[in-house]
Amino acid sequence: MESIKFKSLVVEKRDEKQFVRSIQRRTIGDLPPGNLLVRVRYSSLNYKDALSASGHPGVTRIFPHTPGIDAAGEVVSCADGLFSPGDRVIITGYDLGMECDGGWGEYIRIPSEWAVRLPDGLSLWEAMVIGTAGFTAALSVQKLVQSGITAESGDILVTGATGGVGSMAVSLLRCAGYRVVAATGKESDGDFLRSLGAAEIITREQVTTGSERPMLKERWAGVVDVVGGTTLAAAIKSTRYGGVVTCCGLVGSIELPLNIYPFILRGVTLFGIDSVNAPAPLRQKIWGNLANQWKPAHLEELATEVPLEGLEEHIQIILNGGIKGRVVVKLP
Repeated sequence: MESIKFKSLVVEKRDEKQFVRSIQRRTIGDLPPGNLLVRVRYSSLNYKDALSASGHPGVTRIFPHTPGIDAAGEVVSCADGLFSPGDRVIITGYDLGMECDGGWGEYIRIPSEWAVRLPDGLSLWEAMVIGTAGFTAALSVQKLVQSGITAESGDILVTGATGGVGSMAVSLLRCAGYRVVAATGKESDGDFLRSLGAAEIITREQVTTGSERPMLKERWAGVVDVVGGTTLAAAIKSTRYGGVVTCCGLVGSIELPLNIYPFILRGVTLFGIDSVNAPAPLRQKIWGNLANQWKPAHLEELATEVPLEGLEEHIQIILNGGIKGRVVVKLP
């Protein structure tokens, strides 16, 4: 089995500034050690994957490397018996696609505890339309629900709404019955966001106007922020009394220019969302929700499917902030 050859996208380091991507034939023997071998059917493209594919040292430091922080496929073998051959599984987070070769190859070998059994109600393809982006969005929605934010509480703001996490958040929140206000820098994508369930579209500037002030007018019962920086600060300053804000992205900035007034005068709660190291029971619960009551109604409208050979164009698009929805990678 170690000599079986398969296709994989490989990133190689030529020097400190030059990284080259190519489709190569590898063998299972080239994969890192692990007790679970999975035949990957689908993966996806996330911002973190694009960084890894570009040699970003904050994501990947060991080369040659195969990115892909998401994977869905069938179990080939499992040394510890946690899964049986043929079981369909989802793998997101942990070290997959970062320092461990990821889903942009036909096979992965990982610790078995990284995998989650595919729940009834989801196909492998649907699981990768959802992927880390949808899982992260679902963790955010879960925090709102657990904190007592209901549909009657008021509007929920989603920032960066046309991206992977943002678009999934819009769809999931609508499924959960919330009225969603989608903020985006791409006004031309209003129809797309409305098709996902956004009740109102606003511009990025409508969120951040007046952000230099200590506080802003109360507007949001809850916020799902994927941008960070000034956008997150302004959203917190304009969240209603007792409201909840979740933070899971940093495409705007890693800095948060903020005072403590929203927290001590309005009782606003800020939750950080980590999808990488979420424990197994929580993963299974969230994926169960995504397969049932939170399953987006129109996953096809969220997804663009590409083969490994078609990734190059989309890597550049996502790095330039131009991605819309989700990119699903179909393995041969």
